Amino acid sequence: MQARKKFILLAFCALWLLFFYLSGAHERLIQLFARRKNEAIKSWPVWADRHLLKNFAYLDELYSDEGLQEGALKSKRETWSSIYKNSRCRMETCFDFSKCEKHGFKVYIYPAERGEQVSESHQKIRNSLEASRYYTANSQDACLFVLNIDTLDRDPLSGQYVHNVNEKIKSFRLWNDGRNHLIFNLYSGTWPNYSEELGFDIGQAMLAKASFYMENFRPGFDISLPLFSRDHPQKGDEKGWLTHIEVPPKSKYLLVFKGKRYLTGIGSDTRNALHHIHNGKDIISLTTCKHGKDWQKHKDTRCDIDNTEYEKFGYQELLRNSTYCLVPRGRRLGSFRFLEALQAACIPVLLSNGWELPFSEVIDWSKAVIVGDERLLLQIPSTVRSIDQDRILAYQQQTQFLWEAYFSSVDKIVQTTLEIIKDRVFRHVARSQLMWNRLPGGLFVSPQYSTYMGDFPFYYLTQGLSPSEQFTAVIRAISPLVSLSQPIMKLLQSVSRSRFCAQIIILWECEKPPPPLSKWPVVGVPLTVIPRKRKVRSSHFFPYDAISTEAVLSLDEDIVLLTSEVDFAFTVWRSFPDRIIGYLSRSHFWDSTKGHWVYTSKLTNEYSMILTAAAFYHRYYNHLFTYFLPDSLKNQTGSAYSCEDILMNVLVSSVTKVPPIKVAQKKQYKETLQEQGVKSTQLPYTDPIIHRQECLNQFSSWFGYMPLIHSQVRIDPVLFKDQVSVLRKKYRDLEKS
Repeated sequence: MQARKKFILLAFCALWLLFFYLSGAHERLIQLFARRKNEAIKSWPVWADRHLLKNFAYLDELYSDEGLQEGALKSKRETWSSIYKNSRCRMETCFDFSKCEKHGFKVYIYPAERGEQVSESHQKIRNSLEASRYYTANSQDACLFVLNIDTLDRDPLSGQYVHNVNEKIKSFRLWNDGRNHLIFNLYSGTWPNYSEELGFDIGQAMLAKASFYMENFRPGFDISLPLFSRDHPQKGDEKGWLTHIEVPPKSKYLLVFKGKRYLTGIGSDTRNALHHIHNGKDIISLTTCKHGKDWQKHKDTRCDIDNTEYEKFGYQELLRNSTYCLVPRGRRLGSFRFLEALQAACIPVLLSNGWELPFSEVIDWSKAVIVGDERLLLQIPSTVRSIDQDRILAYQQQTQFLWEAYFSSVDKIVQTTLEIIKDRVFRHVARSQLMWNRLPGGLFVSPQYSTYMGDFPFYYLTQGLSPSEQFTAVIRAISPLVSLSQPIMKLLQSVSRSRFCAQIIILWECEKPPPPLSKWPVVGVPLTVIPRKRKVRSSHFFPYDAISTEAVLSLDEDIVLLTSEVDFAFTVWRSFPDRIIGYLSRSHFWDSTKGHWVYTSKLTNEYSMILTAAAFYHRYYNHLFTYFLPDSLKNQTGSAYSCEDILMNVLVSSVTKVPPIKVAQKKQYKETLQEQGVKSTQLPYTDPIIHRQECLNQFSSWFGYMPLIHSQVRIDPVLFKDQVSVLRKKYRDLEKS
């Protein structure tokens, strides 16, 4: 009986729940409890002007700029659809890799049309491309094509705007809808919205453009450029302003800005609000509306006050004496002050929402700039104040590295663009992100040599590695072998007795054929003779496969060296594997009266070159010498009076930004060299000064600056020349009479 009652009660409850669910009463109950809970937590505010507020937005309003009319909205939509109809272009879909297989990465520039006027910036870009080692004058060999049309300024109101670009490019036989083409642009669009409009159809071409919007940027295909002025140097190495480092960093101002304030139009909202963070003490934010033809027409109540304050501070003074520099957007997303702040080591604080930063594909900007939000301007002061001194110093150092590595000249901007594209084409030998963001930068790191950072002389310390404990001696022989008493025979014995010597290579550059190996003295290491089969210039620094060690000891045939001198110099090189280490030093100085560089062989306390007649260096520099430098530059060294050693010093100093190192040598050895200098005419250190001076100036002209750096450092062994027993010294042979 009890079981029956329980069954009836359970059935009744189930029927009641089913009726409750089907009638929808549960939903009303849930809404009731939810409403009560929300009211208990927080009541919704009642706006006084509620009747004026719309409860929805039209789709056009979400994508429009403030103040744009319906016609402008329609024009903007048409612009997006026309320019970026190939917005899905990627290297895999819009680039023909087969053009790069046979001849490698070669760049062809359309021939310039006679009488056509181009901008200074366009001519500089063209000069950089033609001077590049990738340039080819044969379109059949090209992998990448660049137009001869000046497309840098696509503002129809500009005097440098080129009309009828579509008609011109369609007439080009090689255009092929822009496939494998690269288009450069610095200014796009015009008043009032300054859109991405270029005024012509780019087809499937890659776009290297300044002020790139993220929404229009095609990752892995387009390249974002920095906006640079027409005065930006063609080549050279404009130094950064951080000449010395204070720990902790100290500056007069914390955050500065000085620039135009737009009263109307795009970009005006951001700059009109900058005065809110100005305190006149450590934060200086100055704007002026006194620019343009009709500025007085739109003049507001703040203009006179702003203009007065604006004249109290100099722009260069603020750059040099501030820790942070505000970089707000202008009419376009990018501005000149971005590069100016980088050079000044003034950490850029960006206020340009949606800007794809320059070379963002390879550069890690989080280590050099602060990315702010235009809508959160008032939070910027507290944000920069919260950054500790160590991070400030790291930011400043990175700004200097990025400026000097990629942005200090038009040549470097163009070269970086080409190297990024090359890495995309040959992905199996592309540089890593670390290579791009650490000294000496991606332009001096050749992935064709290696993609492993431990194979380069600059990364041993950061990778926790040490150079190998062996070296390869490369001896340059230009005299026939007629006697066992020749200096080269003694040199072979001295070098081979070094416990660090792995092998000896003889570069036979004599016109007579080399003698068989049986005629050479027996040494305790492998001996290889490489004959000069044809007249090859700069064969001394060719990256021979036979060189199996990281360290190379470059020697001339009649050099006199002791085994202990070789051992000590190699020990020093292992501590400084990125530099040239040797015995014979030379220097240079600027002759202001004649306006050129002077090469000098006078022995002084200061030097800037170590002659490779007897010097250690890393074998990677052979690869750079052969494949980084243009043939026209290397051909200047191949004469009766060789300048190869000067060019190698210039190259290494341009990469490392540090001088070579001179090591101690035996007194009698120095006297012997001076005597040989009177008698010999084959040694590089006895070449006529005038010719070597001409070489030095030619090299400086190609680099655009003088890379050589002076030094007064000489490294000696411990207790060298100290008044103690010679038996207590490790390299005692250096002081024996």
